[in-house]
Amino acid sequence: MYSKEKRIKAIDLWLKYDKCTAAVIQELEYPGYKTLTRWCKDYQLGVLLERKERTPKFTKEQQRAAVDYYLEHGRCLARTIRALGYPNRGTLQKWRDELAPEQRKSRVSVVQFSQEQKKDAVIALCSRRGSAQAVAEASGATRAALYKWKNDLLGKEIVMAKSKKRNQDLPDNKDQLISEIESLKEQVRRLNLEKDILEAAAELIKKDPGVDLADLSNREKVMLIDALKNDHPLKDLMKSLCMPRSSYYYQQ
Repeated sequence: MYSKEKRIKAIDLWLKYDKCTAAVIQELEYPGYKTLTRWCKDYQLGVLLERKERTPKFTKEQQRAAVDYYLEHGRCLARTIRALGYPNRGTLQKWRDELAPEQRKSRVSVVQFSQEQKKDAVIALCSRRGSAQAVAEASGATRAALYKWKNDLLGKEIVMAKSKKRNQDLPDNKDQLISEIESLKEQVRRLNLEKDILEAAAELIKKDPGVDLADLSNREKVMLIDALKNDHPLKDLMKSLCMPRSSYYYQQ
């Protein structure tokens, strides 16, 4: 995290050097190309390198209206959100605790549900396409109560057998998923690196976005590497630009 003084110093140099990003990074040795570009955009938009004060998303009137609806319609969070279209569950709970701290809905006892209601809820749980929490809210019960009813009605042995089989199948699926995730992360990292290099080439050495990086001179490659080395590993930049380490340090 850079201090305000360092950011202002970088902006001052950027203006002094005719808005040349590479010259600023070369002299100060900070920040990265992407970071300095963002600071410059903020400066041009008049932000002056400071965070904008966030405007509350919902007015006090909207907050009070949501809490009033909640209190007048059965004190149900899900019903209130569906009716008003706002806010999310956590936000509504926060408003309720602030504006009506004594009106929290007490938990509904399981004994208040008939056996038929429990069966319907368990069927909905087993055939659901959404989350168990959504089924719980629709039935007026808790998520824990739903699974307890499921165990009582279907038998713990069946549930445990399915759980055991699922756990036995998990290691192979888990390893495969982890491998796929790592592969996707690597692809994203390479694409981001290539994108940053092309953007820097267009900004610093005025090259067309479709330029073949292999056609760049060693001096141009060094300029790109120096501008991006705070955002990406040096070895990855050299590999992407097909530049040997010896050539890089010779140009330096």
